[in-house]
Amino acid sequence: MKKFIQHLIPPPQWRVPVVIMLGAIFGLGLYAAYSSRALSYLSDAPETCVNCHIMAPQYATWQHSSHREVATCNDCHVPHDNIFRTYYFKAMDGARHATMFTLRLEPQNIFIKQAGIGVVQENCVRCHSNLITDSKLLVQTSVFHDKFEDRLCWECHREVPHGRVKSLSSTPYARVPMLSSPVPEWLKKMTN
Repeated sequence: MKKFIQHLIPPPQWRVPVVIMLGAIFGLGLYAAYSSRALSYLSDAPETCVNCHIMAPQYATWQHSSHREVATCNDCHVPHDNIFRTYYFKAMDGARHATMFTLRLEPQNIFIKQAGIGVVQENCVRCHSNLITDSKLLVQTSVFHDKFEDRLCWECHREVPHGRVKSLSSTPYARVPMLSSPVPEWLKKMTN
C-alpha cells in the first residue's frame, strides 16, 4: 500500500503544477455543482424541475391541476418502495437530464421514457389504491377496470395532471418560478 501511494506522489519539480491543476479542477467542479443547482435535486421541491427551462409547461400544467394540492413531481415520477431505489432512479434520471441539457440535446416535445412509465404507473396505483379497491366504486367500475387491466392509468385519464402539454409553445403565458442567476455579484460588477 505504501508503494502504491508513493507512485501517486509526483516528483518535486511537478508538485506545484499538479497542486495548481488539481485545485483548478476541484474549483471548477464546485462551481459547476453550484451553477447547476446540483443540491436542489436532492429535494422534492417542484421548482427544481424548472431549473431547466424546457420543463416550464409541465410545471405550469401541474400547478393548475388537482394534484398540486397533494403531490409533487417526485411523488409521481420517482419510485417510493425503498430509499435505495428512489435515489438510484433520481441519480440515473438526473444524470441523463444533465447530459441532455448540457449538450443541448433536449427535444422540443418531451416524452416519458420506458423506466418512467413503469414508475408513474406504480405510483398511480400506490396513491389511488383505495379507489381501485373501494367496494362501492367497484360496483360500477370493476368490470371496466378488469377489462383494461393491462392498460396504463393515463390511457383513460389523459388530462391528469399535465393536460395536453406538447411543447414549450403549449403554455406560452405560463407563470413559473424565475431562476436566480448563477453568476456571482462580484463578477456582475466587473462586467458592468
